[in-house]
Amino acid sequence: MANLDNVLQQLREEHKQAQLQVEKLNEAISAIEGLVTTSSGTSASSARPRRTVSAATRRRMVQAQKARWAKVGKGPQLVSVGKASGTAPKRTMSIAARRKIAAAQRARWAKVRAQGKKAA
Repeated sequence: MANLDNVLQQLREEHKQAQLQVEKLNEAISAIEGLVTTSSGTSASSARPRRTVSAATRRRMVQAQKARWAKVGKGPQLVSVGKASGTAPKRTMSIAARRKIAAAQRARWAKVRAQGKKAA
């Protein structure tokens, strides 16, 4: 029994020493964290608790954002499927320009095919 008591006493002493070492490490970490700051000037580990916004405040925020979008004139627009809107899509090139491009592309492919026949 005396042997077990000695082992128990030794374990308790090691436990105390380990706790002291952990406390020293925590102090060192907090000191270093106090020196290290992020670009905004707050410390890296100081995670503030998130703020909760009430439903009324959230509703006011939504209304304000909708007012901003309406002021700009680019409010959330629904994308219509098909030709429900009745307007043709905006052309970026004239039909003549598209025909010229298509003819040039056909000529390029004809040239590629002709070279392929010569090689084969």
